[in-house]
Amino acid sequence: MRFCLLDRISVFEPGKRLTSVKCVSLAEEYLADHFPAFPVLPGVFMVECATQSAAWLVRLSEDYAHSLVYLEEARSVKFTDFVTPGRMLAMTVEQTEREGSLIRFKFQGEVDGQVSVSGRLALRCANLADEDPERADLDAQMIELQRSLGAMLARDALRGASAPVLAPSET
Repeated sequence: MRFCLLDRISVFEPGKRLTSVKCVSLAEEYLADHFPAFPVLPGVFMVECATQSAAWLVRLSEDYAHSLVYLEEARSVKFTDFVTPGRMLAMTVEQTEREGSLIRFKFQGEVDGQVSVSGRLALRCANLADEDPERADLDAQMIELQRSLGAMLARDALRGASAPVLAPSET
């Protein structure tokens, strides 16, 4: 299953930092099971928000040079608060180091200025054609799809416009 947990990229500094927004809605199906009496965004989804944010930082910074940007490692993840429906998680990732195809990040997710999750990630970049040159066409197709989604997610951030981020109750 392919899914995008991000609703918008609000801040983008190439090769340095990216902030994304995830609005949690009671309509999200997983909340029926997590948990019925107290629905909250699962911790693994918070880490996935950080991973997707870091991947977008790489894609946008490197002009989609890699069809694959995937999680290699998550470390020192600390959950400090719940994210409930009607709330907005603002996820900030900062690139800290690069060693070849491995890129390291620190991340922090906040709700209303309060930290909900933080930690460190390592993502790896690759192309299918690295292993099999006959798959270069598939790399190109994947990158084209990523460009389309990136254009929607990062519309304001790429224009340099820092549109205000509104809480769900303000929209």
